[in-house]
Amino acid sequence: MISKKLAIAAAVALLAGLSFGPASAQNNQPPAPAMATPGGAPDQTAAPAGDKTAAPAATGQAAAPAAAAPAPATPPPGAAPTEQANPYGLNQLWVKGDFVIRGVIVLLALMSIGTWYIFFVKFWEQSRMLSQANQVEKRFWASNNLNEGIDKLAKNSVFRTLAESGVRASSGQGTGLVNLNDWIGMSLNRQLEEINAKLQGGIAFLASVGSTSPFVGLFGTVWGILNALVAIGVAGQASIDKVAGPVGEALISTAIGLAVAVPAVLLYNFLVRRNKVINEKLRSFASDLQTYLVTKGK
Repeated sequence: MISKKLAIAAAVALLAGLSFGPASAQNNQPPAPAMATPGGAPDQTAAPAGDKTAAPAATGQAAAPAAAAPAPATPPPGAAPTEQANPYGLNQLWVKGDFVIRGVIVLLALMSIGTWYIFFVKFWEQSRMLSQANQVEKRFWASNNLNEGIDKLAKNSVFRTLAESGVRASSGQGTGLVNLNDWIGMSLNRQLEEINAKLQGGIAFLASVGSTSPFVGLFGTVWGILNALVAIGVAGQASIDKVAGPVGEALISTAIGLAVAVPAVLLYNFLVRRNKVINEKLRSFASDLQTYLVTKGK
């Protein structure tokens, strides 16, 4: 009898627990916040907590302003970055520099122009003489007589001038102090010295430019650094950005001086070497001509 009562009580308790569980779950849900109206009273039309259709609508309204915000503009991937103008350089050195800096730059420019002008003029002159030396072997010594050989040479040829000088010296019998052989040799040597002086004309300028232009550029650098240090001292700012710019601009003068000096030295050596080749050809021709004139006179 007691066991039947216990079984009935257990069944009643089980049924009560099953019915209390769903009710307590519904009561534990948080209440939906009431929306305030313009008058300050809570909005009674707000959706109840259990209404799941109102949540997506509210989420869409809140996301709308965020979607309407414009995205920051970004450059296209293939676009090149904008180049900024260089605040330093030769242009700024000329604009900001005083009359001393500008005078140094102009002087170095004139030195460079003179160097290249002399080089091209002398190179053309030397090429012409080397071409005349080739004609001597083909025309002069292949002639039947001396006068015919002289006529075959070009009128502006230095070898023709040398041959005519030797013929004039051989037409006499020398002097009372010098015999015919020495007289012809002296006449040819004088003519060779005149031709050599003509070849050397202008080359000394290249040597002067090569030796002095670095110091001219260095003077511009020292003057520019002095002005930069004075300006920095007056401004009272000795940071690296205040020092590097003016000092770097001043060093451009030294770079220009070296750019003028190096070509001048190289071109000077090149022309001097070609002059030696021409002088050797002239002396060989004069020696052979002297031997021919003395032998013919005997």
